[in-house]
Amino acid sequence: MQGPLPIVLGICGSERPGGNTDLALEYTGRLVRERGAEFRTIHLRDHRISPCSPCGDCNQRSTPCELRDDMPAIVEQMRQADAIVYATPVHGFGPAHLMQIFIERAGVGFLRFDRPLANKVGGIIITSRRYSDAAVHSQLVDNLLLNRMILVGSGFPALLRNTSPQPQLQDTEGLEALERMLHRMIDMTLLLRRHEAADGRPVLPLDDRNERITRAPRVVLPGQRTASEKQAS
Repeated sequence: MQGPLPIVLGICGSERPGGNTDLALEYTGRLVRERGAEFRTIHLRDHRISPCSPCGDCNQRSTPCELRDDMPAIVEQMRQADAIVYATPVHGFGPAHLMQIFIERAGVGFLRFDRPLANKVGGIIITSRRYSDAAVHSQLVDNLLLNRMILVGSGFPALLRNTSPQPQLQDTEGLEALERMLHRMIDMTLLLRRHEAADGRPVLPLDDRNERITRAPRVVLPGQRTASEKQAS
């Protein structure tokens, strides 16, 4: 593998040390290292992350959130990574509250301004007893796509179920899905690197990363005028 090692960042939304989500990310780390890549983990429970405040100016401001906590440092680690895996348990039929707070705060407070995660490879791991894992997975898929990330299809989603009161990785089918996802994520990361090295530019254009900036439509519909026509008039 030429060049610096690809960095895969796992973000854990579980409040429970040593629980199913931690075990899933530890397994993920072993898979990543076996491929010769670097694996890093952020446990959100170890960081001070403020919920979005009632300031109400998120939709008007053009600079990152001013609340003082650990979010800027976490976002910087996300910027440095080549691939990011969101891992969360299902709590109350939704994502654990740490993950929910994190994706809200990261997206609204930091990522929406220039979409720094664009063209990074994304993956999702959901741990649960039995219910709502697919719904939580769908929510995080939308979050990855919102941030212009590349979601690599790998068969079934990595949904790991455990009905035992003891944390353990016992879902054989879920683990197989996790393995396929990780291998394809790393394969895609290496492909993107090779393309950029050969072509000198990203595979996908980065000229439209912020949907908050008004731009001229690429396709002019019947009855509409182009930007140059509007200027001329």
